[in-house]
Amino acid sequence: MQEENKPTPNPERRAQMRARLIAAARALFVEKGYAEASTPEIVRAAGATRGALYHHFDDKRALFHAVVQQEAEAVTQAIQAAGQGAVGEGALTAGSRAFFAAMQIDGRAQLLLVDGPSVLGAQEMDRIDAGGGRAALRLGLAAAQPDLPAGELDARATVLSAAFDRAALAITQGDGAPEDFEAAMTALLGTGFG
Repeated sequence: MQEENKPTPNPERRAQMRARLIAAARALFVEKGYAEASTPEIVRAAGATRGALYHHFDDKRALFHAVVQQEAEAVTQAIQAAGQGAVGEGALTAGSRAFFAAMQIDGRAQLLLVDGPSVLGAQEMDRIDAGGGRAALRLGLAAAQPDLPAGELDARATVLSAAFDRAALAITQGDGAPEDFEAAMTALLGTGFG
């Protein structure tokens, strides 16, 4: 009976709280790693209560999933924005540059390429990528080579997506200059993959 008397939550206030929790969690996951970032620290950093955390997320893993999803969406939006107005291979080149720039945001490669698969599993990360960055890559490939059969297009997108991820990880680990990896991917795209 008491539940019927509860006021309707303010959607804007709820969205703001959710955003604060995600931002605080992202900062701590980047600083300390998933395992070391505690929910009390996240709550404190967000200026929230434990009840608010568990109102929005089932557990720390669900909160981490929201962080990873947000990061993946940011990468996809950067690729799509760069590719707008570009045609064929130009769209692939613009998308490639945008991907590398987006992945250089502090902590993003760690969250998406190291911690994400470890915490959420390879299958869930593949699902996130398939609907985001890999889908954008597939569209670019389809525009560059419209006659490719769907199965081959999917396979190329999967292989190239893995190459892009590996290159982004190498850049963030200091294994080479971003320009060198961009050039390598451009060459790869121009040798029958694109």
